[in-house]
Amino acid sequence: MNFSDKLAQQIKLKNNPSVLGLDPKLEYIPPSIKEKYFNENVDSLKAAANCIIEFNKRLIDALYEVIPAVKPQLAYYEMYGTEGIRAFSETIRYAKKKGLLVIADGKRNDIGTTAQAYAKAYLGRTDINGIEEESFGADALTVNAYLGIDGIKPFIEECEKNDKGLFILVKTSNPSSGQLQDLILQDGRTIYEAMADLVSQWGSTTTGQCEYSSIGAVIGATYPKQLEELRNRMPESWILVPGYGAQGGTAADVAAAFDKNGLGAVVNASRSLMCAYNLEAWKNKFTHEDFAEAARAEAERMRDDINIAVSSK
Repeated sequence: MNFSDKLAQQIKLKNNPSVLGLDPKLEYIPPSIKEKYFNENVDSLKAAANCIIEFNKRLIDALYEVIPAVKPQLAYYEMYGTEGIRAFSETIRYAKKKGLLVIADGKRNDIGTTAQAYAKAYLGRTDINGIEEESFGADALTVNAYLGIDGIKPFIEECEKNDKGLFILVKTSNPSSGQLQDLILQDGRTIYEAMADLVSQWGSTTTGQCEYSSIGAVIGATYPKQLEELRNRMPESWILVPGYGAQGGTAADVAAAFDKNGLGAVVNASRSLMCAYNLEAWKNKFTHEDFAEAARAEAERMRDDINIAVSSK
């Protein structure tokens, strides 16, 4: 089963198109966990990584029955060096053990053998003395296609070979995205429209039985008009939608990303789930120490919020 069909299956099973972004910071982690790992005799980077691993595992334990996937953002692990990469790797293994799909948010971008190395690291296997070993083992990866097909083909090849997926940056959620993405080309298209057309083209070899390709797009919830336009422009592409919750995107904003059957998109929430105990709806019910229970309550509310908005459009 290719990635696209796996994703559709999990969304239908959970009746939920939302994804937990695992972007941990030490301030998100409650004192009881930090007290367990930080002491005078322990390396601080190792202690930080151990805190992150426990924090992530407790979130996964609380949410794996509710959500179809997690999306760890590599930068939040890389800043702790090799220990952070260990936390990233252990988080992926634990999430997959719990039956979740894993979207590695690395926004990788390069050409030739370097692109091949990135693709094998996250989506494939590396030959070590004649034995192929899986490295991180993510199910999908976010990539930047600024270098064109030379930078994307190695990733697509690994997707085809290993039933993996890609999410290519098309229209991102940040305020300055228009500096480049909204520029008009000679043929009248914007750069983001041209990128959307390439995503559709590049994904034509990975269409699953669900009629969606394993090569999808990243389009921010903070641009609902463009989200609706691009849904129509890429009828066979999954859309990964960041920007819901803490960045200001609402269920009404993201509804346009879905097709008439309620498929076609996955909506990411990071801070609004990891730190749900801070939200107005939950701060009188949950403490910092109850972060996992608060995350589950908010994930269920988010699921219902999105499903109602999608069914009502």
